[in-house]
Formats: sequence, C-alpha cells, structure tokens
Amino acid sequence: MYRQPSSVLLILACIAAIAQAQSEQPTSGTIDLAFAGDIMLDETPGERIALGEDPFFGFAEVFRKVDLAIGNLECVVATTGKEYDKPFVFRAHPRVLKVVQKHLDIVCLANNHTGDYGHVAFLEQLRLLEENKIPYVGGGRDCAHARQPLIIDRNGLRIAFLAYNDFKPRAFEAGPNWPGVAWAVDAQVTADIEAARTIHRADFVIPMLHWGWEQEPANDRQRQLAKLMIDAGADMIVGGHPHVTQEVEYYNGKLIVFSIGNFIFNGFDPGPSRIGWVLRTRIGKQRLIAWDTLVANIDDFGHPILQVDAPSPSGTTADQPIIQRCGTKESPFK
Repeated sequence: MYRQPSSVLLILACIAAIAQAQSEQPTSGTIDLAFAGDIMLDETPGERIALGEDPFFGFAEVFRKVDLAIGNLECVVATTGKEYDKPFVFRAHPRVLKVVQKHLDIVCLANNHTGDYGHVAFLEQLRLLEENKIPYVGGGRDCAHARQPLIIDRNGLRIAFLAYNDFKPRAFEAGPNWPGVAWAVDAQVTADIEAARTIHRADFVIPMLHWGWEQEPANDRQRQLAKLMIDAGADMIVGGHPHVTQEVEYYNGKLIVFSIGNFIFNGFDPGPSRIGWVLRTRIGKQRLIAWDTLVANIDDFGHPILQVDAPSPSGTTADQPIIQRCGTKESPFK
C-alpha cells in the first residue's frame, strides 16, 4: 500500500490549517468616527486663532482617539470675493486651516455660508483645502464634483461620505459649469446613495445634511428626506444647521441624528444654541455597533468645552433603546 511521504502530509496539514484560520478571521474590522457640528471660524473664533489660541482644544483628545474626525465648516475660508447680500456672512482667514488640519480629517462644505463671498472665494477655499491636504465633501468646482462621494478606506472598511445643503439661499448650489455646494434634490440624493453602494462599492454610506429651521425641532421635511435616504441605502444620517440639537431616532434599524447643533460659533446668548453634541460612532460593514454623544458647552468666545457629566443620547444597535448617558461613563469609546 502506497503511503504519502511525511513531508507531503505535513505540507497538506499546514495548508489546511492556514485555510481554516483564514476562514475564521473577520472579513472586516471596525472604525470609530467623531462628528462635530457647525464650525464658524470668522469673527471671535478667528480672532482668537490669530492670537495663537486653539478653539478645538477642549475636544482635542476626543478627536485624537478616533479613526476619523469630521466637522461642518460653516464659513468660507478665503481672502477674495464679494459679500453676498444676506443677514450674516462669514469669511475666515486661511490661517485657520492649520488648526482645522490639526484636529479634523474631513470637512463638510454643504451649508448656507460657504457661498457667502461668491464663486471666486469658494474656488479659493477649495484650492486652500487641497493645498493643506484637508479632504472635503459636499462642495466642488461644478455639480458633479460637489455631489461626488468622499471615499475612505480604513481598517478593512470602505466608507462613503455624502453631504447636501437644504437651506436657502439656493444661489449657492453648484451648477454644470460653476462652483458651489451640493443641493438636497431628492432624486439626485437617492441616486448618489445608490451609486455609492453599487458603483463605489461602499460598505457604509453616510449622508450629512444641512437642513431644518433654526431654533426648532426636526420638521416634516427632515423626516421625509431622512426616510427617503435610508430607503435608498444610507446606513446612518447626521444633520446640522438649526443651531440647536434635535431629536435622535432609528428608522429601519438605521440611526438618524437630525442635528448635532453648534460646535465652534460665537454670537449666541446662553441657552440651547450654546449646547452642541459631538457624535461618536463605531461601525462595521453595513452595521452600527455603538454610538454616543458628548456635550459641548460653548463659551463667550465661541469655543466648545467638554461637559463630562452632562447627559446626552447614546445607544448601541437599533435592537436596544436610546438612553441618556453622562459623558464618557460606561462608554465603549475609551
């Protein structure tokens, strides 16, 4: 009877062991994200940066500990342009980008202030962000560029970020051959989400929305659009703009945070507009593993101060109810 040489048997055993080990390994890892609310770096925050201060300081450690930190840049960063005729316009000096770069990995441009000084300033901002190697989403040199997802591959996961503005003036919308922000046109938004999944092969799709009425709870338009995006394939939705935090809920097992409020912003009286959230999430392939919010109390200079003992919404999967947790106590994010 013929017998396999012992060396051959050993090789076959090794191959079988390697194959079994590979089959037992997870197909993907996890990634921790932090989302900051509206960041306005003109006026007092910009003046403090010019003096050498860092308005992000209170949350520096929070951002350092996550894989990606994302914030809504609620101003144009430029030296050029002509002021748009509207009640509030914000233009920050390019020096602020060094501070942004230190803390944030991605900035969102889809809001009602990045167009405050016209196309020339908007294009200057895009150039400055690219020169400082700060990835951006929700704005571009034309509408195709503005609607393009920002794809990030990290820890074995492929994430698609999208961003849209749904608040006037619509004059800031990018067009076929002019720069601006991505506008929240329902059919275009759903098409972009579907493309992020099918064409860009994203494991997790996150639209970020600038929407709602200032100082008010989430409205019917926000709820309708949120459900539409999730039905189209979005895995989680993060909103801002109303200058206050809004409701948090699940729809079909997907997390919706309608507004995380302000983060760096001066000019508001003490009250709800001086309270914002930093949303932290841990995600896997097409699943939200855990999330929580940290409370930012904004001081007279517009700087956020971490409130460790302040309760705010937190949760794990949609199988579990949303709870109120104080700061970092019992949080999965250490």
